[in-house]
Amino acid sequence: MEEETRPNQILSAYDALIDAHLDDLVNNRADRMLEIEEFAGQLFIHPVHLSNTIKEVTGESACGIYQVKILDKAKELLADERLSIKQIALLLTYEPSQFTKWFKWLTGQTPKAFRQILKP
Repeated sequence: MEEETRPNQILSAYDALIDAHLDDLVNNRADRMLEIEEFAGQLFIHPVHLSNTIKEVTGESACGIYQVKILDKAKELLADERLSIKQIALLLTYEPSQFTKWFKWLTGQTPKAFRQILKP
């Protein structure tokens, strides 16, 4: 069995930290979105090293991976119609109008339009 390289270990740990943080946000165990520098600190590495390593392993920036994971969480939350779009925005620490702009910028559609597509 092939030994996992240090860069892959950093990527795995970074992914896990993001997932745990997003879970903390939506379950009200955190009240603000962490910055890349804070994830690097949790990994005991320099933020530039984190960014360079993520780029080297994935071809994507550390910020880009974070954005995709936030977007995936937003989509997951939008599937739950018990939550308003405003509630979802606030859970993810966005001002509601900024959340709509951010979501549309990344997906080409508003959160409301995305939610409509999910309906049977």
